[in-house]
Amino acid sequence: MITRLFTRGWILTTLLVVIAAGVMVRLGIWQLDRLEQRRALNARVSEQLDAPPLDLNSAIMEYGENISELGLEGMEYREITVKGEYDFSQEVFLRNQAYDGQIGVHLLTPLIISGSDKIVLVDRGWIPQEDAKATALEKYQEPGEVRIDGMIRASRTRPELGRQTDPAFVSGERLDSFFVANIDRIEQEMTYSLLPVYILQSPNLGESGLPRRTELNITLTEGSHLGYALQWFAFAAILVGGYPFFVKSRVDKKEGIQVTTGETWKN
Repeated sequence: MITRLFTRGWILTTLLVVIAAGVMVRLGIWQLDRLEQRRALNARVSEQLDAPPLDLNSAIMEYGENISELGLEGMEYREITVKGEYDFSQEVFLRNQAYDGQIGVHLLTPLIISGSDKIVLVDRGWIPQEDAKATALEKYQEPGEVRIDGMIRASRTRPELGRQTDPAFVSGERLDSFFVANIDRIEQEMTYSLLPVYILQSPNLGESGLPRRTELNITLTEGSHLGYALQWFAFAAILVGGYPFFVKSRVDKKEGIQVTTGETWKN
């Protein structure tokens, strides 16, 4: 039977079956790789969620100018607390943000950290689109020293959905509305440097009104990668295992026709 699969009449089909099975196996392996990546991500996120809140003021006092050694970029999803004073003159927006079916923006405000010259961007929450103008923003300002409790978020370079990108920096033209919290890009519109992460401010207990702050909903699952991998491996096994029987049935049928025809001719 194996020899028959590689005869002139069947070798092309056999090669196509082998290639198709190889592709299916490769797709299964790819899904297993995705599963391992998902597990690694879940482990990293769980580690940050379980870590005690980071006191950013104390961390800056400890590290000083070597704050980069703290590794804030690797602490996404860790709770954080910080005290400082907002600079509303350089506030920008995160555009196309929905809340309760209404389109608006998120306020991204630089916070000058108390006792230092470090500045971190804070997502203060959602406001309606019509309020995203200078004449309406004053009512959302929080003057004086404030304490921020929130979650560390990593800088973004592209949105989770869609392909929108922010315009490149143009000297002399200030951009104040962005698709994503791209720290490097936003920093180009400001007169000082920012820490490489931003803070998603948490809502206070019983807080209502605007800016509307919401907790980040984090669900840690392994997804469907294992199921998809098993499906691809099963498809490959069915194809490879069933193909010889398919060829045998076709050959037997053809030979049966030839025998029958021959017997009829002899009679």
